[in-house]
Amino acid sequence: MIYAVMAALLVAMGLTLLRAFLGPGRYNRILAINTFGTKTVLFVAVAGFLFGRPDFLDIGILYALVNFVATVAVLRLTHYQELLSDTKRGEEG
Repeated sequence: MIYAVMAALLVAMGLTLLRAFLGPGRYNRILAINTFGTKTVLFVAVAGFLFGRPDFLDIGILYALVNFVATVAVLRLTHYQELLSDTKRGEEG
């Protein structure tokens, strides 16, 4: 049963990566990468349960924190780039 959960997570991660590469817009791609990170945390937690290694949960929590901070940083960078490009367009016209 637990192997089916791991297989389902791997399939979901593959589909999420597909969305990240083929996504129609920048924000959809960022959301897909964030979702991939969340699924990775779930995968690490299930692997820790399967192998009897509770310390994997600490690794998963650390990865979730890094994923969150990276997503916020990328979104802020994207927001500032949009503001900068809007300002340049306003100066040209």
